[in-house]
Amino acid sequence: MVSTTSNVVYIKVGAGYLKRADTEKLHEIFLKYATIEKNGEKYITSEDFVRKFLGLFDEDDYNKESVQLIAGIVDMDKDGFISFEEFQAFEGLLCVPDALYKTAFQLFDTNGNGLVAFDEFAEVMRKTALHKKLPFNMESTFVRLYFGKDKKRLVTYPEFSQFLHDFHEEYGVEAFKKCDKDGSGFITVGDFRDIMVSVKNHLLTKDMKNKVIMASGFPQGERKISFPYYMAFNSLLNNMELIKRVYLNATNGHRTQEVTKEEFLHSAQMMSQITPLEVDILFTLCDMIHHTNGRIVYNDLNAITPEQYFKQVTRRIAEIKAVSSPEERSILIQILESTYRFTLGSIAAVGASAVYPIDLVKTRMQNQRTGSFIGEVAYRNSWDCFKKVIRHEGIFGLYRGLVPQLIGVAPEKAIKLTMNDLVRDKFMDKKGNISLYAEILAGACAGGSQVVFTNPLEIVKIRLQVAGEIAGGSKVKAWSVVKDLGLFGLYKGAKACLLRDVPFSAIYFPAYAHVKAKFADENGYNHPLTLLAAGAIAGVPAASLVTPADVIKTRLQVVARSGQTTYNGVIDATRKIYAEEGARAFWKGAVARVFRSSPQFAVTLVTYEILQRLFYVDFGGSRPAGSEQTISTSVEEAPRRPQHIGGYQVAAPVLTGLETKFGISLPRFSFAKTTN
Repeated sequence: MVSTTSNVVYIKVGAGYLKRADTEKLHEIFLKYATIEKNGEKYITSEDFVRKFLGLFDEDDYNKESVQLIAGIVDMDKDGFISFEEFQAFEGLLCVPDALYKTAFQLFDTNGNGLVAFDEFAEVMRKTALHKKLPFNMESTFVRLYFGKDKKRLVTYPEFSQFLHDFHEEYGVEAFKKCDKDGSGFITVGDFRDIMVSVKNHLLTKDMKNKVIMASGFPQGERKISFPYYMAFNSLLNNMELIKRVYLNATNGHRTQEVTKEEFLHSAQMMSQITPLEVDILFTLCDMIHHTNGRIVYNDLNAITPEQYFKQVTRRIAEIKAVSSPEERSILIQILESTYRFTLGSIAAVGASAVYPIDLVKTRMQNQRTGSFIGEVAYRNSWDCFKKVIRHEGIFGLYRGLVPQLIGVAPEKAIKLTMNDLVRDKFMDKKGNISLYAEILAGACAGGSQVVFTNPLEIVKIRLQVAGEIAGGSKVKAWSVVKDLGLFGLYKGAKACLLRDVPFSAIYFPAYAHVKAKFADENGYNHPLTLLAAGAIAGVPAASLVTPADVIKTRLQVVARSGQTTYNGVIDATRKIYAEEGARAFWKGAVARVFRSSPQFAVTLVTYEILQRLFYVDFGGSRPAGSEQTISTSVEEAPRRPQHIGGYQVAAPVLTGLETKFGISLPRFSFAKTTN
């Protein structure tokens, strides 16, 4: 994870900074690109380092001067060649929290003496595309305050980092002054648009540019933009990460809760220096983009700030883009998406077999009758049942009925997961938000959809599980149970199954989604351990609260032995169980059910989501929330190359960040091409 504020970039993965690359592996990669040998030592040329290793400036007509400047960041002795020591040193620099600022400093430290002179700064800045389009006044008071009245003062790294930050803001102020020719403190909407597109373009998302900046009549009517409004607008865009924290503070971490302007202002004044004017602009922008009507959610903020990520911290085994945009989602694509989810859900469900012995104990406890036949019971509690099964039936007795379980659990869980995702997608708005009512409905549909397929396998499994209780009885086989029951008999207890599975999923999936969101980090990412914990916690209320329906289903689906009460449907079973055994009978096996269902679904859900991360297919639909771990570096996503290990994983984004954070945009093409 890398978190970004307007001042600092933290390159961090997990609990520590970006892990350093292994020296031997790094040296092996270095030798692949080291084409020059001097005095028995290998070197990489500037062009090979920038164009072949980093993958930048790969055009045929590339700007050689720009390539030399970038290579000079690594080439500390400025001889045009990069040694392994320099190559390794830069990899280490990229692993530190202030990598972006240190990289920028080394770009301007053209003579490599560890200090930046005014001439060095001016030389590099005059080569940037922004300066050529909108020259900065190098004789300004601002420059002299940092480099001295005579501009002879040498600036250290800590001082230069502050200078760069302030310089970027000063550039915007200089641009305003140039447009405000009469000194009135106002500029036209057209001038404002030009400044934002040229100087502040890196702060604009596609929605911001198209729906706000380029929209006619921005911000309201054909009026001029005042300097306070201009400064507040830019300050807001610079501090969107802080704005997100203010929102999360107002909602106690909830990302879908609507917040009014008054609530946001209250939160802002408690924890930050966000001004009322900035808040006014924020709510105006959200309304212009999403028509929020005075209430915003977290995703509204994402529409204002760029997706400044370097993605794929977790490596993917496969990555396929089925559509280029969500608008291309045809019926066929949606069917393929459901098939993809079903397949991953089937694989994820295999883990259910690990807790099968608990399921067997749960079934036997629920089938145990008291009050209608003989005074004593076979098992005192779940632990007693577990010990007696092993004693009388052996360790394999705990796995009676496992085969139909294995046959049925994969499609059962797959159907449930796929249906829940499908219905959630239908109710999810364009911002990615979904109401609690829709979440419950999606879960209920998921639970109901599986019964048609799983009830036959469930009844076979249960009859095999209790068969071992009959001493000296003939061995019961799955196929014989199917033949005895017949087609309609396989759906005995289906109503009770619906009464169990529909509320279970209606409770489980919304609970899982909300607990998962609560456990996500500040960037909304869920570590696999937090997914596991969320799945286990959500399983406790879901499994326990539907135990009565599970007891009734079990009683309906097992074969009553001689002298035991028989039941004719859900209502009849409910009445007789209550009359003969009391209300406590409906909670038999509740503990075993929780200990079985909670870890089973936790393992299934975490496996399902991890599989979607590893085998990523973009169908233009939604993905599990919290599945994308991001490295924010104020840059757009950069392609990952296998030779980029350790710190070099963020080399391209950090170098691109020189442009997007500081406005240091070096020309890509040769002078001849840029003038044509």
